[in-house]
Amino acid sequence: MKFTLSWLKEHLETEASLDDILYALTDLGLEVEGVENPREKLKGFKLVKVKEAEKHPDADKLRVCQVETDEGMTQIVCGAPNARAGITAVLAKPGMYIPGLDITISVGKIRGVESHGMMASERELELSDEHNGIIELEGGEVGQEFADYLAERDPSKVDPVIEIAITPNRPDALGVHGIARDLAARGLGTLKPLKAEKVEGSFPNPIPVTITEDGADGCHVFAGRLIKGVKNGPSPQWLQDRLSAIGLRPISALVDVTNFFTYDRNRPLHVFDAAKVEGGLTVHRSKGGEELVALDEKTYTLPEGVMVISAGGKVESIAGIMGGEETGCTEETVDVYLEAAVWNTLDIAKGGRALKINSDARYRNERGIDPAYNMQAIEDATRMILDLCGGEPSEVVVAGEVPDVSRAYHLDTDRVQSLVGMEIAPSRQVEILESLGFEMDSDMAKVPSWRPDVLGEADLVEEVARVESLTHLEPKPMTRPAGVAKQILTPMQVRESAARHQAAGLGYNECVTYSFIDSKSAALFGGGSDAVKLENPISSEMSHMRPDLLAGLLQAASRNQARGFGDLALFECGPAFQGGEPGEQHLQLAGLLVGATGPKDVHGARRVVDLFDAKADAEAVLSAIGAPAKAQILRDTAPWFHPGRSGKICLGPKKVLAQFGELHPKVLKEMGVKGTAVAFTVYLENVPMPRGNKVARAAFFTNDLQAVERDFAFVVDKDVSALDVMNAAGGADKALIEEVRLFDEFIGGSLGEGKKSLAITVRIQPQTDTLKEKDLEELSAKVVAKVEKATGGVLRG
Repeated sequence: MKFTLSWLKEHLETEASLDDILYALTDLGLEVEGVENPREKLKGFKLVKVKEAEKHPDADKLRVCQVETDEGMTQIVCGAPNARAGITAVLAKPGMYIPGLDITISVGKIRGVESHGMMASERELELSDEHNGIIELEGGEVGQEFADYLAERDPSKVDPVIEIAITPNRPDALGVHGIARDLAARGLGTLKPLKAEKVEGSFPNPIPVTITEDGADGCHVFAGRLIKGVKNGPSPQWLQDRLSAIGLRPISALVDVTNFFTYDRNRPLHVFDAAKVEGGLTVHRSKGGEELVALDEKTYTLPEGVMVISAGGKVESIAGIMGGEETGCTEETVDVYLEAAVWNTLDIAKGGRALKINSDARYRNERGIDPAYNMQAIEDATRMILDLCGGEPSEVVVAGEVPDVSRAYHLDTDRVQSLVGMEIAPSRQVEILESLGFEMDSDMAKVPSWRPDVLGEADLVEEVARVESLTHLEPKPMTRPAGVAKQILTPMQVRESAARHQAAGLGYNECVTYSFIDSKSAALFGGGSDAVKLENPISSEMSHMRPDLLAGLLQAASRNQARGFGDLALFECGPAFQGGEPGEQHLQLAGLLVGATGPKDVHGARRVVDLFDAKADAEAVLSAIGAPAKAQILRDTAPWFHPGRSGKICLGPKKVLAQFGELHPKVLKEMGVKGTAVAFTVYLENVPMPRGNKVARAAFFTNDLQAVERDFAFVVDKDVSALDVMNAAGGADKALIEEVRLFDEFIGGSLGEGKKSLAITVRIQPQTDTLKEKDLEELSAKVVAKVEKATGGVLRG
């Protein structure tokens, strides 16, 4: 739907700016799809006065003009035949973009003479196709913006064109008057009332109208009037400008009147050349096979059941969609027959789709027009035709009846506020509906005839909400009913969820296994006692409560390997049981990796999983649930792990957060799992909860003091593990020592039998002050002393 700003102001008394109008339209549900504002293209073009115009010394058709501008006198070389002294023209200064030429002009020399700009023609400014000379203006002041000059003298050339998207349920907004009504309801102005004038007919209508029985359900009412002695020709300039601005081609006064009402009032009309109408008009359904050359000069073969208008036994018009070329009005038309009808919307839609015709008339008639305006529409159009073309009107003949679409719905003002979520006073709600054309009778709202979309109380709520604007809606927290806990999930449930999400994010597939396993498998994981034996098991393979989740995961891995799946990544989160009493269970998350890290590839990236894969994944899960970053790695793990290829993550000897490593070969053999398998178990309940029940993470902190690294090499017995050395060094000062890394191991040489050298890097991070050399020496001495005491090693010389 397109319209111009000046057209809108014919129906809306407003001082609102274009931007305010555009914002309000979209907010009201009439989404703005585009705006063509000619003023933007003309910005910077100003009026100038040509003081002198002399012949160019080297070109007969060029003039060297001395031009008075707002910045003083300047020289312009111009080739227009009308360039002469005394005229007022439009100047484009250097650096300005010329829309009609798609160039940016600059200072240049034309045949050796400098030219500081260009005086423009109408085509160069995209005002028209005129390019035989530069623009000549009457009046105006030097330096005045050309757009302002046009706004005063020829406003149609700088009239913004607005295009909005109309949803199918808003046919009332397919007319400019309906759009103005919405804007007035929003408060952007006052809606101007339409003039309701009745034109008295001076003679009986000689062309009767009949609606056949089969067409009665397709045409509710048909009104017609003959106007004799009209003089058809071009419509007045204001009407041509208005139609041209929205993309319609002015044809003739009679046709332009019908197009005007289509866009102005959402009221499609049709005019017949009465001299070409034989006898009366008959409204009926097509039998199928009839042909009609329509106004678009295409021949249509009509299917059965399409609503048509016939005269003399011949189809003259496709009802509500498009008229026929034969009875169309031309400049020779003297007697015109004006028609206004209300059609069944479904029939129009079906007929238009069957014939593949998209016309403005079909677009509006299939969505629904205002039936109550039908009789006044023929009066208003008659008046406009008489004013533009003259003539003598007949009486109006009517077939059918205007349909009664009256209905009313209850307005529950409290319910409106509850649904919308805003405090809207009852008086304001009534004011909104009345401004949209609703008639209020106590708490009943009578729906206007032009709103076929309002079909219930919910639609009243929508109307109030969209006019009041949901942009005013303020977010408010929902009130909590008494007795409902503020937090639904416990902290441990939140932790469990975070751990499961992290494991899944690492690429593991979640398993859900039974909490019951067989006695033999339970014994492999430290269970199988009578305390966890079931009195009434489901089967012999589910006789005991599981002591560890890895038992169920290994059984699942064995079943998958038997079906050809060799590379597995499985995890489970759930309880494990040490006894049969309350509290003798703990929450675990266990992960199992079997086989290789991925499929075979040409790059050789595939490798067998190892304990470091399990260690990294265990640390990732611990990090996700908020475990302390600093923890010890110890060796003393559960017997189902490989004794030399496993470890546990602790906050001390007794506070075990997780275990990881290769599973013992004997356990794998008993469980029927082939190949290498590594696993980890995270004890979720052993991780300390945040102090003060903090939910969010602590603020990210970056230390602005530079860290220092010191290297140490210790000679220790061959059976001393590197982990013992690293743990001892890290314990020298837990506040300052951020990290300990092993970077070298040397065995043999001058060290002697049974000895080896382990080299470590200690990263020291100052907290409050920069450490001095003395402080670093003292800390280094503590590291050496700690390692010597814990391992018996000595600092390598």
